[in-house]
Amino acid sequence: MPERKPSYLSFNKQSYSWRRDIDYRKNPALYRIGKGEQGVLICEPYKSEILPYWRFKDRSAARESSDKIHELFLGYLQEDDFVGADMARKFLQMGFTRARRYTNYKGGVKYDKSQNYRLNEKGTGDPEKAIAAAIFYEKWKMAEQNPLYKEKKLKWKQREE
Repeated sequence: MPERKPSYLSFNKQSYSWRRDIDYRKNPALYRIGKGEQGVLICEPYKSEILPYWRFKDRSAARESSDKIHELFLGYLQEDDFVGADMARKFLQMGFTRARRYTNYKGGVKYDKSQNYRLNEKGTGDPEKAIAAAIFYEKWKMAEQNPLYKEKKLKWKQREE
């Protein structure tokens, strides 16, 4: 099996589509959907609006957090703000992926820096995070399947091409 290293080691900042100095509410045309969670911790003002609610410590925190973020998602859709809705969807996805990382790896640490970024042993993490991940997964998929969101996303992608 080939050795895998974390992608952040070879990150090319110049080719990254998202910029910290852009207000994506004022300049939505500069927003790119991207893959997965790309841009989620960069795109303002959405990052600052959603991040305070993002928690996955345990099932209770995950439920409260995912409910609030899904509520924000629906609000952005109602305001015809696709960028905000997509960012909320990304936070729901990130709730799932981060909670899974803490399920799979002790302390959420996937790579061991002291061992040339060797992949740590899987299955040593927190089982409570698996429940938190499932809660976020449900809301993430609910957001992705929202008919209005799907319609807006399709139009946005056609505009990006």
